[in-house]
Amino acid sequence: MRATGYAELGAFLRSRRERIRPEDVGLVPGPRRRVPGLRRDEVALLAGASVDYYNELERGAGSQPSEQMLAALGRALRLSDDEWRHLFHLAERPVPPAGGATSHVQPGMLDLLGRLTSTPAKVITDLHVTLVQNPLAVAMLGDHSHFTGRHASFAYRWFMDPASRAIYPEADHGSQSQAFVADLRAGAARRGSKDTEARSMIAELQDGSAEFAELWARHDVAFRRRGRKRVNHPRLGLLDVNCLNLFSEDGRQRLLWFTPTPGTDSAELLDLLTVIGTQSLDAPS
Repeated sequence: MRATGYAELGAFLRSRRERIRPEDVGLVPGPRRRVPGLRRDEVALLAGASVDYYNELERGAGSQPSEQMLAALGRALRLSDDEWRHLFHLAERPVPPAGGATSHVQPGMLDLLGRLTSTPAKVITDLHVTLVQNPLAVAMLGDHSHFTGRHASFAYRWFMDPASRAIYPEADHGSQSQAFVADLRAGAARRGSKDTEARSMIAELQDGSAEFAELWARHDVAFRRRGRKRVNHPRLGLLDVNCLNLFSEDGRQRLLWFTPTPGTDSAELLDLLTVIGTQSLDAPS
């Protein structure tokens, strides 16, 4: 990056940081604050960066931030679509296409996610790529942030990586496969024939998974709006939950949140997630 580019990037980050109130991003304001908006250490915490690294970025120094770091900063600072693209341009990185793991999360979705503090919730794309999870979703489902490429899609992993299915009881695998395929068909159709991301992923699944190819040939189509799931947790055992979906206006993103199924002991088990945290999750799902 050019020196002027670093300086402009730092100035832009500082200006966006100063306009956000701590309560806007789920932080406790505290009685004494010397700066308007967020502190640098708070942005670093929200973005998963070190404080020293973020300080260097605002000073117009340091190394060129990766696409993953830019995506995290954009979410931490609640950037609009135009601000998101501007951030990537300043950092001289290509703006990620919609649907990938570094896609821009719509601010309204992030705001709702931030308010869901007592139930597992996450934002995913229509190709089942996890964009952001709240702490309880990480505790229940594992941390999905490290997946890249095709494997960022849980639907892709479901058919191409047998280990990913351990999160659900084997008796539920058939119904989950059918739901994934019907949902992908609906999402791909809504994207249209010119969309290469969905078409190429579906082609890989047809070539690599006989089960997917067989289900795809049935032409079943249905958006996954809600459903009941049984989740295998390594320490809590079987969690019986309802999964509800809120779709964005363009259908490319959806907010998922999980509530205990009435008549089960899952309400008490979900309460334990805040105690157990993520330390017991040995394998991501």
